[in-house]
Amino acid sequence: MSLENSRLILYIAVMALVTYCVRSLPLTLFRKEIHNVYIRSFLDYIPYAVLGTMTLPDILYSTGSMASAIAGLIAAVALAYRERSLLTVAAVACVVVLIVERFL
Repeated sequence: MSLENSRLILYIAVMALVTYCVRSLPLTLFRKEIHNVYIRSFLDYIPYAVLGTMTLPDILYSTGSMASAIAGLIAAVALAYRERSLLTVAAVACVVVLIVERFL
């Protein structure tokens, strides 16, 4: 086995260990239900905040121009605010990006 392959296996093993620890430690440390209103509220909103933080840069830099990305984002937010389905929001955002890139 070459040095590159052994390093790759080491990296994968370390990533698996870290992922396992991150997922298992809260289950072992917090055995009782959390009753504090502030902590529960914080934990309820964390997934949405992390998802938004990870997604927004990809939205803005995934198209050919910033103008088409912002137009698609505005279309997606407007449709999501009106509680349209995820498929409708994604399809309309893609069409808006396509139209803006075609005419700009």
